[in-house]
Amino acid sequence: MRLIMIGAGGYGRTAADLARQSGRYDQIAFLDDHSQDSDVLGGCASFQAFADGNTEMYPAFGNNELRLSWLDKLEQAHIPVMTLVHPTAYVSPTAKVEPGTIILPHAVVNTACTVSRGCIVNCGAIVDHGCWLEEGVHVCLGAIVKAENRIPKGMKIEAGIVIENRTYRF
Repeated sequence: MRLIMIGAGGYGRTAADLARQSGRYDQIAFLDDHSQDSDVLGGCASFQAFADGNTEMYPAFGNNELRLSWLDKLEQAHIPVMTLVHPTAYVSPTAKVEPGTIILPHAVVNTACTVSRGCIVNCGAIVDHGCWLEEGVHVCLGAIVKAENRIPKGMKIEAGIVIENRTYRF
């Protein structure tokens, strides 16, 4: 299986590293409009030229709106989108993790949570029981979302922030 990361910046390189560790991919390459590194195959707009039955893609942008916009493009083109959970992360068997989401090392997604499409749960972040992360949410390094919160679409919870129980209600 081949993986094409759309975006070769810092987050793209981090996501590629996580994908490499998963052992799922024989080849990992990038599309990027600004990088000329040897593993960049072309510009972002050329993504459909690389679609085949053996390729997944991932919109590797830290900007939540841009990531969701690209996720829409990939899904509309019927291109499989990567979803990854690092082996040191804990995801409850009762949690739902939607496509295009990455859960990084030592993160926790607890009981009865929904992590919607295109989310990032970063290193050491905790999403406690009964939470719903709407599309494109980024829970940054070490942030904590306490129980029973519904985090709005595209929200970025900065590193180390604690969102108290039921701050964002259903």
